[in-house]
Amino acid sequence: MAARKELVRILGDRYRQAGRKEKSNILDELVKVTGYHRKHATRLLNQGCQVRPDATRKGNRIYDDAVREALIILWETSDRICGKRLKAILPSLVEAMERHGHLSLGEEVRGRVLQASAATKDRLLAPAREKTGKKRRRRDPSGSVRKRVPVRTFGDWGEVRPGFFEGDFVAHCGGSLAERGRRRHPLSSVRF
Repeated sequence: MAARKELVRILGDRYRQAGRKEKSNILDELVKVTGYHRKHATRLLNQGCQVRPDATRKGNRIYDDAVREALIILWETSDRICGKRLKAILPSLVEAMERHGHLSLGEEVRGRVLQASAATKDRLLAPAREKTGKKRRRRDPSGSVRKRVPVRTFGDWGEVRPGFFEGDFVAHCGGSLAERGRRRHPLSSVRF
């Protein structure tokens, strides 16, 4: 970035004093070297050497280490579920864990744990997830189950022979057909 800023500063002086054709050549050169979009490069060259301060954010962190530690405990308790699901169960989980003496949070920490968005929870839990070293995967069924249950793909259904059809008819006459007497349902004699 420092090299790009220096290049913009040097070319910017030439660009502002150049004619139309020379401006186009300078712009082509800058775009080729830096990879900037042409419109962005034009703006940089026109504004001169105005450098924005670094984008470091200053201020107090809302979610400190106490909130992170509480979230890690709650996340481990809930079997390491994702942030969206964690946010949904946190109110009842925090209340139950405090009631049974497994967790004790101050009012400020408790409020921040509950107010954090799902994305913030995921961001705060990212270091703990990396420490576990493995990602949770859905387990495949065991070999014995795979051998017992035949699975057919689209290509396996090339058979021409007809199969069978099962139907279930619902009588809307109450709990029992005996109440209707000996009268048969009109569809009871249909065969497939």
